[in-house]
Order: sequence, then structure tokens, then C-alpha cells
Amino acid sequence: MVFKRREKRSSLETLQNIVYPRGGWGRAVSYISHRLQRLPDPPAKIARGIAAGVFASFTPLFGLHFIAAGLFALVIRGNLLAALLSTFVGNPLTFPFIAAISIKTGERILHVDSPVPLSQVFQAFSRASTQLWHNVTSLVTSDVAHWNLLDVFFRGVFLPYLVGGIIPGLLAATLAYLISRPIMAAYQKRRAGKTRLKAKLHAKPDQPLRSD
Repeated sequence: MVFKRREKRSSLETLQNIVYPRGGWGRAVSYISHRLQRLPDPPAKIARGIAAGVFASFTPLFGLHFIAAGLFALVIRGNLLAALLSTFVGNPLTFPFIAAISIKTGERILHVDSPVPLSQVFQAFSRASTQLWHNVTSLVTSDVAHWNLLDVFFRGVFLPYLVGGIIPGLLAATLAYLISRPIMAAYQKRRAGKTRLKAKLHAKPDQPLRSD
């Protein structure tokens, strides 16, 4: 393939790029901001897409945030690409804070105490995923399915995270909408002005009529 990498990335390099993107977080944020500003849709639709992506980042659907953001964008008629790009709000730097806020809020709403310490939340995701995969493969093998880790994970992590993420997710999404809409409108207005000015500068003056 023409665009295939000459040297395949190792698992360590892939993980490193997730935790710290090549070029740094500043460059990654700048790239996403540039892509958002270049979207052709009306500012309100782009802002709704951004809100959808931000809200999706507050769900415990790790690995499915793109899909969740796309569905939320369709429901509120937001820009799909803006929704996908805005899931960047959920990243290795912010997830610990998002998880802590969401789980603690969920515990208060559900009146439960999670048996899983906050410091072990992401390990719980990993262990639950491993056990789920084991149970799926046990359908075609002689292995015995186990549900103990999945039960603890669902009651102690996933459900509080899912319920508790709604309120802070809505607050963050609303804030993202209120901030991004005027910014998108101002950028599009400025860009339209530059386009008109460039068109005037490149316009050819009318040729005078010849007199016989």
C-alpha cells in the first residue's frame, strides 16, 4: 500500500501515542481545533456535535466513545465529525477526574458504596473485559464461565459510572456548546470576510469599450 508504514509500530509505541501523542498534547489540541474551525456546517450544528462528543466522554463506554458520540450527534442533529473529534476531551489525562466525579455522583444517586476503590477502577475495567472474553470463548470450549468479577464490576463501577456521568456530562456538554457556538460563528464570519476580500483583490477590472 502507498500509505502503509515502513516499520510497524510496536505495542509500546502505540500505547505511548495514546498517553502522549506524537508532537505533544498542544499540537493535538491545535489540530482538532483547526479541523473544527474548517467544518462547513452552521455554528449551532457544529456546537451540538461538540456537545455530543463531550457528553459521550462521560460515559463508561470505553472503546465505544466514537459510536456513542455519533449516536448522540444524530439524536440532537449535531455535526458528526465535530462529535467524533470532541471525544478527545476524554483522554488519559482527564479520565481519572471524569471517572472519580461520575462514580461518586452515581453512588450518591443510587445510595450505594462501590466496593472498588477509585485507584482500581481502570484495573476493574481490564479484569471485567478479560472475564467477559473468557465467558464468550467458553461457549465454544470446555471452559467454565465465571461471573464474579463482572457482577462486582457492574454493580460497583459500571452502573454508578453510567448513572453518575449523566449530570456532569450534561453540564460539561452544555458549557462546551455555549462556548463553542460563538467561537465557531466568529471564525466563520471572519473567514467569509477574508474570502470576499480575496475575491475583490483578484477580480479583473472591467475592460474599456473600444470606439471605432
